[in-house]
Parts: sequence; structure tokens; C-alpha cells
Amino acid sequence: MRAWIKATAVPILMLLALATGRAEEPAPPPAPDRSVLDAKVQDLRREVVDLNRDLFMLEEDLLFPASTQIAVFVSMDVGTFFDLDSVQVRIDGKEVANYLYTAREREALLRGGVQRVWLGNMKAGEHEMVAFFTGRGTHERDYKRGATLTIEKGVGARYVELRISDRVRKLQPEFVVRVWE
Repeated sequence: MRAWIKATAVPILMLLALATGRAEEPAPPPAPDRSVLDAKVQDLRREVVDLNRDLFMLEEDLLFPASTQIAVFVSMDVGTFFDLDSVQVRIDGKEVANYLYTAREREALLRGGVQRVWLGNMKAGEHEMVAFFTGRGTHERDYKRGATLTIEKGVGARYVELRISDRVRKLQPEFVVRVWE
């Protein structure tokens, strides 16, 4: 009888050990080095940023194909006789852009910066663009001026510049709207 107890006791003890979780378990894998994980996360971030940029470019190509695209830019030269507050752009009587400038944005324009005010699509043909410039003129007086341009939109992208410059002879600002070639 003792032999039978010894023979059955060993398997029973093994079952009890398994049931209570005390059986020998494999050791957990060593924790990966934190710097390796950080490097992998940074690589993933770079890939996401690159992918986002590519998606943005594809979206722009789909929404604004080059054959119908038109972009309107604002630039300033000197700015002694005019302090820009806002620009409003209308194409064929429809307002497409209305932008209010901060002091930092005005300074950037005076240093040679160019701002894209509007990017959109237009059918081929003749279109009328009217730009309204609002700001302060000489002697701190409010100043609002408009400039008009007839655009012949053909195949391919068109780029329009709204340029504000000083006319020294007349001591007034000059507003020029022109199509870039």
C-alpha cells in the first residue's frame, strides 16, 4: 500500500503545483532597452510626418488641378505711405478671400515676405478680379482702395500678385494687380 501511495503522490503533487501556478514557468523575456524604444518611436513619428505631407500634396493635386488652379498672393514694398489692415478679393463678384493682418504679418510683408491669400479653381475664360486694400494712409487717415484686373484663364495654373508699393512722387501708395508669367 505504501508503494501505491508513493506512486500516486508524485503525480498528485505535480497536479497541485500546476493548479496553484507553482510549476516552473519560463522566465519572462528581458525588457527591451528604453533607448531602442525611443528610437523606434521617433522613426515612426518621422514616417507619419512624411506620410502626412504626401497625403497633403495628393489632396491639393486632387482639389486644385493645375489646369484650373489660380493662386492670389500679397506683397509689399517699402510701406511708408500705407499701413495695411486687410485685403479682400472678389472674383466675378463673389468674395473668395478676406484677410485681416496682424502687426507681425505686416512686418513680414515689409521685409519681403509674400503671402498666399487664396488658392482655388476657375474655369477657362475671362474673369474679373477686384482687390480691396484697407489700412492707414498718410497723416494717419483711414484708407480704402480697390484695384481691378481682367484675367484670361487658359490651360495651366495662374498666379496673381497684389502688390502694394510707395509712389514717392505723389506721396501715396500704389496698388498693382498683375498676373505672373
